[in-house]
Amino acid sequence: MSTLIVLLPPRDPAVPSQEWQLPELPFVLLDKSGRTQRAGRSSLALLPRASSTVLMVAARDLLMMPTTLPPLRGPKLRQALPNIVEDQLIQDPQTCHIAVDPKPLAGGRQMLAIIDRGWFRFICEGFSAAGHRSLRAVPVTRCLPQAVSPEVAAEVAELVSAGEPGVGGAAQVATSLPGVAPVVAPGVASVMPMVATVLGAVVQTAPALLLESVVDSGVPRVELAIARGVQGEGLAVPATAVNATLAALAGAAPVSLYMLTELPGNEPSLPAKSPARLAAHIHGASPLPFEQLARRALECRFDLCQFEFASQPWRLDRATLRRLRLPLLLAVGALVVAIVGMNVQWLMLAHQRDAINTQMTELLLNTFPKTTVVLDAPDQMSHQLQQLRVAAGELSPDDFLSLADGLARSLAPVPVNGIAALDYHDRRLDVTFKPEVKLDPDFAKRLARNGLTGEIDSNTGKWTIRNGQ
Repeated sequence: MSTLIVLLPPRDPAVPSQEWQLPELPFVLLDKSGRTQRAGRSSLALLPRASSTVLMVAARDLLMMPTTLPPLRGPKLRQALPNIVEDQLIQDPQTCHIAVDPKPLAGGRQMLAIIDRGWFRFICEGFSAAGHRSLRAVPVTRCLPQAVSPEVAAEVAELVSAGEPGVGGAAQVATSLPGVAPVVAPGVASVMPMVATVLGAVVQTAPALLLESVVDSGVPRVELAIARGVQGEGLAVPATAVNATLAALAGAAPVSLYMLTELPGNEPSLPAKSPARLAAHIHGASPLPFEQLARRALECRFDLCQFEFASQPWRLDRATLRRLRLPLLLAVGALVVAIVGMNVQWLMLAHQRDAINTQMTELLLNTFPKTTVVLDAPDQMSHQLQQLRVAAGELSPDDFLSLADGLARSLAPVPVNGIAALDYHDRRLDVTFKPEVKLDPDFAKRLARNGLTGEIDSNTGKWTIRNGQ
């Protein structure tokens, strides 16, 4: 089963929804064995098709928030989620799509991912209309390299939550966990290692906008994705301010800085927004290949396509009906042609039947002009011919004498006195043999050679003999 992995740009809040437009998107296409088939940058309509599609949602579009949820499921949980996060949002929570991380956090809490519903619907419907049926969306911050394992991060959070209040109400915690430098600082963010990745220059999502803001004589803004354990956030900052921004956000916590490289379409020959130009403003960044980021998206189990956005390949939406239009038209056309063909053939056969009945009636009336009523021409013709044979003194093949003569010639080794009874009625001859008479297996064959057919009643042992012609 092939998989298409696509990196999405963030939504520009200044752009109205009617002007949203996705630029060319970087992608990686993997085959069912996990080998890279294609990698590049393409418009949505020209992206290669795959059995499943994984979308990496920009960090700036998501608000990651841990909270305690009520014991609800399905539609009831969906109705309760806006009320739970209402105090944490500036935007109306009813206009947001809220997804729940299936993996619980320490203390019975769960991580929520909040995104603008209109933008998320625009993305999902766009990919569905382009023929990508099995969709899965994951936060790009969950695809970044991990500074420590999730178990270590959970242990750090428990240590911080269990710390004693110190001067000024701050929790004083000293850690000696592997990969975490000993620090004494307030809150989880102070001791949780930070992983930051520069995903490239800011990409616009509308065809015509105000000029992109620049600082320091044309220094571009870059997309910055930050992960602190399972939480994540995104920023758009000038390239020259990346290091200072991370230092201010991290405090005393260790920071791992990466820069996305090998991004399709970002060749070194391109001007100011190429990775080489951006790297001149950012210090201490390790390279993070785009394919590595994409493969980590396959490992993420946090699917944002939940509730009304859950992937339903069987759903007959407008895009599915559009793709099935030609097969449905062909099926309806074939059905119409079959119905018309059957009716035409029936009319032809009915015409032939009427013509044959007319010919048989004419033949009966021409042969026997005294016939006044014609009900069944073949049966009436047979009856009239039988009467002519009787009047001429000829035996009919169905007469008793004809059947008895054929039976006599067929008996052969069976003795004549072996017959117990003969009964003739309805143009058939019923023969009952004596109990001690054993008929040989060739008796039926001898009847057939003499123009007769014989059937035996297994219950009574009586043979019924008729004319075989």
